[in-house]
Amino acid sequence: MQDRDAAVPAGALAGLRVLDLSRVLAGPACSQMLADLGADVVKVERPGSGDETRAWGPPWLKHDDGSPSAESAYFLGTNRNKRSLTVDLGQPEGQRLVRDLARQADVVLENFKTGGLQQYGLDYASLEQLNPRLIYCSITGFGQTGPYAERPGYDFLVQGMGGLMSVTGEAQGGPMKVGVALTDVMTGLHATVAVLAALQRRHVSGRGQSIDLALLDVQVAALANQAANFLIGGQVPKRLGNAHPSIVPYQDFPTADGHMIIAVGNDSQFASLCAAFGSPEWAKDARFATNPERVRYRDELVTLIGAATRTQTTDEWLRRMEEAKVPCGPINTLDRVFDDPQVRARGLRIEMSHPAASAVPLVANPIRLSESPVSYRLAPPTLGQHTDEVLRDWLGLDAETLAELRRKQVL
Repeated sequence: MQDRDAAVPAGALAGLRVLDLSRVLAGPACSQMLADLGADVVKVERPGSGDETRAWGPPWLKHDDGSPSAESAYFLGTNRNKRSLTVDLGQPEGQRLVRDLARQADVVLENFKTGGLQQYGLDYASLEQLNPRLIYCSITGFGQTGPYAERPGYDFLVQGMGGLMSVTGEAQGGPMKVGVALTDVMTGLHATVAVLAALQRRHVSGRGQSIDLALLDVQVAALANQAANFLIGGQVPKRLGNAHPSIVPYQDFPTADGHMIIAVGNDSQFASLCAAFGSPEWAKDARFATNPERVRYRDELVTLIGAATRTQTTDEWLRRMEEAKVPCGPINTLDRVFDDPQVRARGLRIEMSHPAASAVPLVANPIRLSESPVSYRLAPPTLGQHTDEVLRDWLGLDAETLAELRRKQVL
């Protein structure tokens, strides 16, 4: 069980204060990453409802007696190590509180619509005057400029607009989204990198800056080799199912009891594959001897390999391929993922104590730092759980002031 009392070295970002005004996934993914690395992250939420994903269930975390709590799995998955503060931004006193918090912050993270926080005096131009060292990261669907700047943006929409769906799916089928909100996740990671870069720049200049991060920009950039293939080759990429446009064999193949993945990255590995199949002559065939020729004669080679893989079970082929040092693997469902011996050995499933249950299972942070490791100090918070604590810590408010703010329904 991991919790805030565990004795761990100070995180790499210990002492950094992050005021998180974001909701749903991209922003919270960024702030969770910063929090795992040691930052003090305060999540500002609407009184009564909070982050929209709190209601995105089922499934829900279960109380120890088996009854469902009000904590959705979606919210729990991306909000650990944060303190929840509820403030009504619709009230002037609520806006003032958040401005006061921004004076104390190193980073503000928000994903309101473009210009949405200006009406509250919480936009970058306003907060920069109060805190010139502030790093202000804005995450939107389409960015702060351009003809789409005012549009709301969602992961699914951007997967389509940004080209990802056009290259995902079976060759003869329709376009398909990725099975997780990958654009949101990648945007959260890019936001983390941008914040860390801005912090390093602040060490030199003494000043903060604004960060304009758009889901569409991230999605287009993440097309990687597919984008390069189009820009340089001039051909619009087509869907290939699980196959690779530039490497063969690099896809799934049927076995006697399911499927397996073969991922051959060079000619030497291909020769080892052929030997494992008992067909070393394939590696000497002019059609298959080099990767460019294998791509050219993809259909013929895939047919030969598929006929071979159907003769044995997945486990038997995995054993043979591993002995031959050919990159291969199963296609695991999530129950098998978390039961995989490598996943277990790497500790990718953790548990944290939680106010609603004795334990909540979560996915570990994959970053491993030798001197300042990530830590799991706070379970994902209940709504407003740390309101008084944060306002005392950051602003020094006393009990009487907090009670008055509650009477006015600001908190």
